[in-house]
Amino acid sequence: FAEMSWDFIVPVSLDDLVKSGAIQQYVVQDVLSPKQLPSHLNNFKAALRSQGPLCILEHFDTLYSEKASGGKGLIQWDSERETVLQCLTQLLQLDIRSLWNLSLVEEEFVSCVTCCCYKLLENPTIGHMKNKATRDAIIHVLGVMVKKYNHMLGACVKVIQLLQHFEQLSSVCAQAVSAWSSEYGVKTIVGEIMREIGQKSNDELAREGSGVKAFSSFLSELSSLIPEAMIPNISLLLTHLEGESSSMRVAVCEVLGEVLVRVLSGDKLDDSGRADRDRFLDTLQEHIHDSHSHVRARVLQVYTRIVNSKALPLCRYTEVMQLAVGRLGDKSVHVCKSAIQLLAAFIAHNPYSCKLSSVDLKKPLEKETTKLKELKESMKEKQPGTYPCLSVFLLAASLLKKSFETTTLFTYTTCMGSSRSLKSEFSSSDYIICFPLFYSHKGPEEEQASEPAVSDQPPTPQKEGEKEPEDGKENELKKQEMLVQYLKDTESFALQVERAIAVINNMLYWKTTTVVQEAVQFCVTAREFSVADSVCGVRKMLPLVWSTDTAVKEAVIQAYRRLYLNPHGDNTRAKAQTLVDSLSELMVDASLGTIQCLEEIVQEFFSNESALQASVVQALWERFSGKRETSALHRRAAVLLLGMAAREVVLSNLDTLCSVALGEKVTEDYLLARDAVITITNITDSVRVSKPPFRLPVDHHLFKTLISLSFTGVVLSDPYWQTFMEQAIRLIYFLAETPDQLCARLLQRSARLLLEQITEGGEPNQSEVLAHLLSMCGAVAFWQVSHLERSVSTELRRRRGEKEEKEEKEKGPEANDSCVEEELGLTGASAEDTEAEFIRKICETELLADGNMLSVFLPLLVKVCSSPGRYTHTQLTTAACLALSQYMMISPTVCKDNIRLLFTVLEKSPLPVVRANAIIALGDLTVRFPNILEPWTPNLYGRLCDENASVRLTSITVLTQLVLKDVMKVKGQVSEVAVLLLDSEPHIASLALNFFNELSAKDNAIYNLLPDIISRLSDPERGMKEEDFNTIMKQLFSYITKERQTESLVEKLCQRFRTAKTERQWADLAVSLSLLSMCERGFKKLQECWDCYSDKLTEDAVYHPLLSILAKLRRRAKPQFKAQVEELEKKMTAVHTKGLENVENEESEQQLDDQAPSQNSQTPQPPKSTRKTRGNETIYRFLIQTLLCFF
Repeated sequence: FAEMSWDFIVPVSLDDLVKSGAIQQYVVQDVLSPKQLPSHLNNFKAALRSQGPLCILEHFDTLYSEKASGGKGLIQWDSERETVLQCLTQLLQLDIRSLWNLSLVEEEFVSCVTCCCYKLLENPTIGHMKNKATRDAIIHVLGVMVKKYNHMLGACVKVIQLLQHFEQLSSVCAQAVSAWSSEYGVKTIVGEIMREIGQKSNDELAREGSGVKAFSSFLSELSSLIPEAMIPNISLLLTHLEGESSSMRVAVCEVLGEVLVRVLSGDKLDDSGRADRDRFLDTLQEHIHDSHSHVRARVLQVYTRIVNSKALPLCRYTEVMQLAVGRLGDKSVHVCKSAIQLLAAFIAHNPYSCKLSSVDLKKPLEKETTKLKELKESMKEKQPGTYPCLSVFLLAASLLKKSFETTTLFTYTTCMGSSRSLKSEFSSSDYIICFPLFYSHKGPEEEQASEPAVSDQPPTPQKEGEKEPEDGKENELKKQEMLVQYLKDTESFALQVERAIAVINNMLYWKTTTVVQEAVQFCVTAREFSVADSVCGVRKMLPLVWSTDTAVKEAVIQAYRRLYLNPHGDNTRAKAQTLVDSLSELMVDASLGTIQCLEEIVQEFFSNESALQASVVQALWERFSGKRETSALHRRAAVLLLGMAAREVVLSNLDTLCSVALGEKVTEDYLLARDAVITITNITDSVRVSKPPFRLPVDHHLFKTLISLSFTGVVLSDPYWQTFMEQAIRLIYFLAETPDQLCARLLQRSARLLLEQITEGGEPNQSEVLAHLLSMCGAVAFWQVSHLERSVSTELRRRRGEKEEKEEKEKGPEANDSCVEEELGLTGASAEDTEAEFIRKICETELLADGNMLSVFLPLLVKVCSSPGRYTHTQLTTAACLALSQYMMISPTVCKDNIRLLFTVLEKSPLPVVRANAIIALGDLTVRFPNILEPWTPNLYGRLCDENASVRLTSITVLTQLVLKDVMKVKGQVSEVAVLLLDSEPHIASLALNFFNELSAKDNAIYNLLPDIISRLSDPERGMKEEDFNTIMKQLFSYITKERQTESLVEKLCQRFRTAKTERQWADLAVSLSLLSMCERGFKKLQECWDCYSDKLTEDAVYHPLLSILAKLRRRAKPQFKAQVEELEKKMTAVHTKGLENVENEESEQQLDDQAPSQNSQTPQPPKSTRKTRGNETIYRFLIQTLLCFF
């Protein structure tokens, strides 16, 4: 080997070593078999001990054969690597300088060791947990090299290179730099690396592969490890806050946050630390409004950590709180989510109070402010040197400030012998100006008092004990000022929280799951701190228990568990009482929808039996039965909660429930009786669907009680009797075997009672009794139809099914042949149609036939509704109109006969409640008889313009349901819904916005409606304000996102310029065009339709919106397309300034001038000078007018 020279080429793979290469290229000559390996390995080990590493040249084939056979018997590098690195660390820590001449460690040695370490770091798996020991060993080796072998600059360069090329090494590099700085004391390396990163320009960071993400992660990780070491060098990074890289801005903000939390926090900071803290906080506040949403979100998260760590100064709470509330309206979902988290942290860690209610804080603040005022007045009375003309001197200072400039600061001395500076009352310049005036204005008493002070006589000694009361008064005054300031800050903070609640409550129904979850958590936190109106948010989230999103549903359930179903107490009984109190408070004044949602949560809680649940049921029974003294509201809440939590218990104690709620004292509380009936209905609802259905006999005590109470209440004036009566009739139809007979008897007895009263001449109560009777008629008619179409129809299907099963069993297995209809399932379908037809026939022919009790009252209902001048009683009119609408549900014939009357009532009635009820009834009739109601659709939309807010609210709610469920076709009248986007009532405006949000989910719905909406809203007869039109269109055009829709709308709107008659209509069309997200295809359509709008460009209201379209297109256009845009812009500008006719004339003249040279090419003539003359005349005219201005 010594006599020959070989070329060693590093192979790409292991197999390349056995391939035959070029001349003098080394390859493996002989691959040994496993049997030959042991002897050759022994020879290799002996040669290694005698010759050292050079023996590998002779025994390379042996090593290759070992590797090829699986490496058995050789050193396993993966297992030994950590040991080798530790040995290397120990070696490097020794003084090995004597191994080199001049006792200087050669750079080649340092490079050899460090390069091996950096090469190991490039391993993709080095950051894994299993390689932690190896990673730490490498860091220690490099730390020794940095500290003892002058490798700091090389390490800085290598760290930057690793970050640029290996993004996954950001955490590893941060750990390494942290260890070198803290464990090895090389703190300057942090500054060097931060300087290198800080000097990166925007162009460098913008290049692909620049490692900007790795730099960002590295800085964030490093600041969490050694925040103290970053403070001296943090100014090196601040330049990136003005750069274009959002990742670097995020990193710098996170570094500032870590420093503020870990270092610059607490009350023991010196002046320099407080200055740095304030400067860093100012920087963070600026970037809450950063141009990039990711930066805004991360800054809010940094603030959340600062607040959670209690590192935010109290003086900044209100300011940061306002900024966070403002970010709730951010376009980015992530920013909104982060803002909610920050606001929740503010509430949870607020330094003010555990209860944040501005209403509760108002009285204490007024009381303490009055007390402070009294203290100040008492102090002024005892103070000898007071200056009543202070405001006058301030005014004089502001007037004389420009005339006086001086640098001497004067002081004055009072008769008490104490020198005070006026600088605390004035700014420095005002103070200097005011002092001579102040001094010259002294009265005679003050002048006399000042004489002893200037004389050489010593001050009069004070009496013993005279100063102490004054000091006590001053201390009391300071304490009172601090208390008042504390209450003011607390009130301001509570008002900000209440403002945030109003916004976040509306975010509960966003489509983004994470935002909804954060909003739910915020509402829970606000409720725990008793923030005013926090119950609104808690109740508003209740319907989300029906959400199809499992995460949202679970968040709501957990929120209610945390607030209401996780009671605290010393024992089970106390916990049960606490839980009952919490749920009862929630049930008070709750709507029917809220109760239904709460039922879902309560049932889930009571699904698993426990000792606590048994105690809760017992406490509810005690509260309902009156054994435990409680209010009427809590008794009603108890009976409803019993129906949710313990259905089996209530059903087994039905008699007890009836005796308590429907007993002798029922007339004192019809609401308790109503809620008891609702509870019974809900409990038996699941029982009555059994086979056969659960029904009670007609003579059951429950029905006797309900009939008696309904009958006796007709002549009473209790406003809650009607709601009880409606629920009682509903329960009768749910449970009685022959409910129609019971209700017919009830109507007969009630009518007889009314006739007796009329006969006896009871004038004052007749209208109210008649109203009660008509309400009862409407309820019976409605539930009779429901009973036929649900209960009777279901029973017919059940009996038919049993009959078919019985017939199949009788036929037996032999009768396998069946007709084609049975195979296709037509037999069952025809049977169901027959049953449905049977039910319809009963409704049309029998319910209102002669002899039926319901038919007697229909003429009376029509007469009352059609004679509003005669029947003026509000309750009677309301009851009659509602009952008539319920009668119209019976059959199409009754509906057709009375539909005009009902719409007349809708439009002419002066009572808002009647109009609102009519809207609801007509919505139900539209679902039941759509063909009959279809011609009356414009009249339904007309109520959207009603003067009463409750009627508009009802109208938009009903129409939203009809349109979104495809019951009613969407037509041009939907423009009335668009007008409600600007309604003065926020709830109505939000419902209108929700209408369009849901409508936009339907294919092309808003796109098809937009031209008609624009025409209707821009109609001169409507007289809509221009600002209102623009606001509505901005919202509607935000739903147009498809390029093809935009192109088509451009053409349609341009064509409408031809039919538009007024300047206002032209302006509205131009504004609508400017709101479109115009693309290249839309621009071409705009060019093609030039003739449609070119003659209107002289109007500023048309020209400027169209010009804004071109400006937006030009910003993002390519060079060729940009030239087309600029050409059209010049054309528009020319028409706007000169008029279309003049521009066309100039173009025709230009064409003639261009054609003239070609026609007269044989005899060239001098060019015409008409244009030059005209231009010179214009210039001369302008010069003459300019000169005249000077004379």
